[in-house]
Amino acid sequence: MSAAGSLVCIGIGMTLGSHLTPLARNCIVGADVVFAAVSDALAEAWITQMHRDVRSLQPFYREGKSRLESYQEMVAVILAEVRNGWHVCAAFYGHPGVFAWPAHRAVAAARAEGYRAYMEPGISAADCLYADLGIDPGRKGCQHYEASQLMLYRRRLDTSAYLVVWQIGVAGDQSLSRFETGPEYRNVLLEVLLRDYPAEHEVILYEAATLPTRPPRVERLQLAALPAATFDLHATLVVPPARALQPDRRIRARLARLDATSTGS
Repeated sequence: MSAAGSLVCIGIGMTLGSHLTPLARNCIVGADVVFAAVSDALAEAWITQMHRDVRSLQPFYREGKSRLESYQEMVAVILAEVRNGWHVCAAFYGHPGVFAWPAHRAVAAARAEGYRAYMEPGISAADCLYADLGIDPGRKGCQHYEASQLMLYRRRLDTSAYLVVWQIGVAGDQSLSRFETGPEYRNVLLEVLLRDYPAEHEVILYEAATLPTRPPRVERLQLAALPAATFDLHATLVVPPARALQPDRRIRARLARLDATSTGS
């Protein structure tokens, strides 16, 4: 038998008022308590129109304070209300499972204690990126990495596919306490990317629209110009393919034999 409280983590999408699904809205309206970890005060005020008890998670952030500590505190306050027997809804910017450590941790912890806990998906920055840039990830493939992880670990990049690098505004921050890193850190990111891409390769700085009246940011520049560019935590780097797909002739021949056998039977 499950405990009385419950938790649902929902995503409100990227563009204010445009991306919230009917199911996610019902989760907000039907909850006893709503926690909000959203992009700005305007989005938070919008959620308060749907529920009488909306509690902001933004005060847990502070310059110089570890984001991991902030995340742990968020999980603690969310779980406290679940343990009190309330039906809790935690609303996150974008998708609750994409770059949202507190949502994953809160759901896992609540389930471990016997509570019903789950996520309802939202429209993420990646969904907006595919639409705004006209990218079909099924055509040439698409690889996604968080900027600092890409810098700290050796990854084998496929330059025939798109490369999407998230959170470039805090690239290289190992302290998890900054909201921005400077050109020196971006120079290191550039050094990593220059292992596989030419300096003159055209890349895209992208930011999804957060208001219906504001267009997305789509800025094209040479890779070498990345350290001097202006952007913040919400910016994403998109690196288009730098070479054509390379046919695997051995596998193609093997598949052709299988096709011939199937046709013959």
